[in-house]
Order: sequence, then structure tokens, then C-alpha cells
Amino acid sequence: MSPYTCDTAADRARYDRATAHLDAPLALVDLDAFDANAADLVRRAQGKPLRVATKSVRCRALLERALARDGFAGVMSYTLAESLWLARSGIEDVLLAYPSADRAGFAELAADPKLAAAVTVMVDDVAQLELIDAARPVGGGEEIRVCLEWDTAYRPLGGRVRIGARRSPMARPEQVAALARAVTRRPGFRVAGLMAYEGHVAGVGDAVAGHPLRSRAVQAMQAAARRDLARRRWEVVRAVREAAPDLEFVNGGGTGSVQHTAAEAAVTEIAAGSGLYVPRLFDNYRSFTGRPAALFAQPVVRRPGAGVVTVLGGGYPASGVAGRDRSPVPYLPEGLRYDPQEEAGEVQTPLLGPAADRLRLGDKVWFRHAKAGELCERFAALHLVEGDRVVATVPTYRGEGRTFL
Repeated sequence: MSPYTCDTAADRARYDRATAHLDAPLALVDLDAFDANAADLVRRAQGKPLRVATKSVRCRALLERALARDGFAGVMSYTLAESLWLARSGIEDVLLAYPSADRAGFAELAADPKLAAAVTVMVDDVAQLELIDAARPVGGGEEIRVCLEWDTAYRPLGGRVRIGARRSPMARPEQVAALARAVTRRPGFRVAGLMAYEGHVAGVGDAVAGHPLRSRAVQAMQAAARRDLARRRWEVVRAVREAAPDLEFVNGGGTGSVQHTAAEAAVTEIAAGSGLYVPRLFDNYRSFTGRPAALFAQPVVRRPGAGVVTVLGGGYPASGVAGRDRSPVPYLPEGLRYDPQEEAGEVQTPLLGPAADRLRLGDKVWFRHAKAGELCERFAALHLVEGDRVVATVPTYRGEGRTFL
């Protein structure tokens, strides 16, 4: 299935007209595509609120745009420093998705009633509670809201095989319930939520072009993993509610599994972020069709010969297991590919193909990043495009002088 159905030639013409007054390198977000993707996420969430994963957006203006839509509520942050910054900027519901060892940040959180009310931190070990307590300043007695994370990895064949990211050490309901009891017994803490991220379902494409056998294997694995996860999540939630009956939320999901996670009665909210930008790693899904919304442009600076141009830079690899799928892809104009001897370079990138002969020095080549928010670590600003006009230019986290990780 094609990941998008837009007219790419028309889109290239729009983007070129919109940015004709701007020199590349630059990055843009197509607001029509962004809004269409947001609406599709809401549709797939089936009435359950969506929490925006900030690591996939990394731009306050676009976080606020998503949160202004019906169906979105709160953000999922990735560092404690970012959480405190967002709470101070006015976001009232911030869930830190990863444990932290930021002692200065915890001291700040424990001393400020506004921050303590807005930010929920992630724990999966009693030692993390001890670290937080040790960081409390004298008089820093604010109650810390905590979310418990448990491991979703699929373990078929009696546990001899593990499929899924290595995250929390807690996998069984009794382990999570024991931690919940430890939190409730400890002064200064409260269990606010429960989270489980099913990355092997939400973050792995099940329709990889040119790989039908692999795709069918992924589809079979994910179907079995979803059934296993739904059963285990229900058991974990039931066990935790016995220990912490005031549990406020149960978070799950990700862009690739929104509708499946929303169908689980135990889940109260869905996390998603990459589905707003739709980077290239999200092309390979049967469950949804998104529109590429975030792009970056590099200028043509050389014409080494027939069928080849060279653009400035562009070697922006994404995190994860190193491979070609972690590189950006030349997107517009269509018909360009990397030189296999060089690929995407640090300071220059040769591009091959018939489209190269139609490009002049200074023309823009538009790329899609492999992942979503990591693009914003390369650019200080995003140009927001409607139709064929730039309607605003807004800073990324980097443009605001914030590099959290």
C-alpha cells in the first residue's frame, strides 16, 4: 500500500514556490498534511485521548497546534529538564516517558507545587524513588506523581524467544503491583499512572516493500503479540488498581498501533507523535496511510557529470540499528537515489538518476528523514507552509537553545 496518495510533482512545485525566497538548507512542515495526519490519529484512537510524544515533534508551536485539536490531551516528554521547561511554558499535563537521574531536576520538581502538579515521572525500580528522595532539597516536600512502566516484550516458545525493546525489568502483574505498593507506602509519592510501550507492534512496519515473506512474518508476530499483550495488560492493570485504586490513567500504544491499543478496555489514553510528521520509517504499515509533513531541503552545489548532482550535506542518520533504513531519502523531485559508494554525506551528497539532469545549481532537493523529531536537532527553525506560502517560521527546540538529549 502506498504511504500517501498526494501528487508529488505538485507538492514539489508548491514547496519550491513557498520557499523561493529562502536559501537551503532548510526544513518545513506542510500544515495541511500535519493537520490531516492529526485528524487520522484522532479517528484511529476511537474516542480515547491522544498524548503527544514530544520527542517526535520537538517544536513547541507544533505541540501546541496538536494540543489545540479535539482528541489530544497532554504530552509525553523524554527528559526531566524538558518536562520542567514545558510545564513552565504552560503545558499542564506532562508525562516523562523515561526514568531520570537528573538530581537537580528532581530537586526543582519537589520544591515547586506548580511543577509537581503538572509533571508525572516514570519509575520501574524502588531505587529510582530513593534517588528522587535523596535529591529533595530541605523543605522540598511536594508530592511526586509517578507512572509505573512495565515490559511488553512478547516471549513465545515458553519464553525462549524475546521480541521487543528492553525497557522495564517488570513483566509480571505481581511485580508491578509490588512496586505500586512500595510507592503508596512511601511518603511524598503517589501512583498516578501506568504505561507500557509495545514498540514491536507500534514501531515495526508490517508491509515492507519488496519483502513479502518478511512482511507476512511480522504480521503474524504482531497479531500474536497483540493478543498476548491485551491479556497481560488487563492483568497488570487489575493488579495495580488493587494496590493503587486512584490510578488516573493507563497509557499505551504508538503511531503504528493506535487503533489496536485503543480497542483494549484497560487502556485510557494513547501515545503518538511520529504520525504527525510521518517520516520514512512509517511508510511500511497496512494499518494507516499518512502524508509526509516534515521535509528538509538541501541545495544543488555541483554537477559532476551526466545523471548526477551533488547537494550540500544531508548525512543526517537516525538512531537505532545502523542500516540504510536509518538514512534520509531523496524525495522530491522523484527519480533520485544515492551513489552506493558514498550514500548520504557529512558535507556533500551525490545523487544519481534521470532527474539530476533537470536540476540547476541552487535548486532544492527535498528529503524525508527516517525518524520524526530527530530532524529538528539539525535545524533551528521550521517553515510552516500552507498551500504555496510560508505562513510562519517557528523555532525548534534547538532554535530555542534547548538540546535536551
